[in-house]
Amino acid sequence: MLLAIVITIVSLIVLLVASDWFIDSAEKIGLSLGISPFIIGVTIVAFGTSLPELATSIASVYSGASEFVVGNVIGSNITNILLVLGLTVMVGKQIKLDFNIWDIDMPILIGSAFLMFFSLQDQSLSMVECVIFLVALVAFLFNSVQGSDRETEDRPKVRLFDVGKLLLGGVFVFLGAKWTIYGIVEFSTIVGIGAEIISLSFVALGTSLPEVAVSMAAAKRGKHAIAVGNVLGSNIFNTYAVMALPSFFGELVIPDGILTFSLPFMLAVTILFGIITVTKRITFWEGVMLLILYAYYLAELF
Repeated sequence: MLLAIVITIVSLIVLLVASDWFIDSAEKIGLSLGISPFIIGVTIVAFGTSLPELATSIASVYSGASEFVVGNVIGSNITNILLVLGLTVMVGKQIKLDFNIWDIDMPILIGSAFLMFFSLQDQSLSMVECVIFLVALVAFLFNSVQGSDRETEDRPKVRLFDVGKLLLGGVFVFLGAKWTIYGIVEFSTIVGIGAEIISLSFVALGTSLPEVAVSMAAAKRGKHAIAVGNVLGSNIFNTYAVMALPSFFGELVIPDGILTFSLPFMLAVTILFGIITVTKRITFWEGVMLLILYAYYLAELF
């Protein structure tokens, strides 16, 4: 058991550090291409922080533990909204949004949650549904880029070091994910905890650590739009890409338990996310409520 725990912890650290390398270098390359900082935040940074989820999901399919995929996505989406956003509000005391999140971004997020909810009711994800997910993701990216102005000044130069860091980060993300899954599968087998419970809780929490770090840092600096945009963008990427892409590598196993509690709960907290942002601010006590709901979610799982 000790070996499985050590492998899991070390692999998760490698996964998170490698993700940080990837995000940092991708951000520099994006700035050099004239992409605005805000778009980098809600696309490159948000999607970059979801790399651990994507990597662990693909690795789980290769390892014959595809039940991790759905649990990882649903658990991560719940964790991002309740834990990440809740902690972000604690740091910022109050989150203020200086843009209309309901203009396009929030409807896309809630729409993605409904799409996943109905797509999984037959306990399968067809190739047609996977393509629909990916097309929706491309449409979201296209809309984000189209709505931004390209920066023409102060473009940093891309060094060969940045490109190398990007590639090396990508390699270690997948290696870290592979061994994280191995350690978790071994640990869950030894202690007798179901794989779907592990993926919905420990894996989801571990792979959401980049979102925690990025959003809390942004809130501390007063960059509230980036903090909230990171959560929103990460959940969209999780639903559309992390669910769909692993399906091209093997058939997904969707446990019954996920459909009866975690999936409806994810849909409910996504709608709640939308409701509390209608006023363009998230109060301290709303943040407390999110954290209480996360504690309730974990209690229900175990």
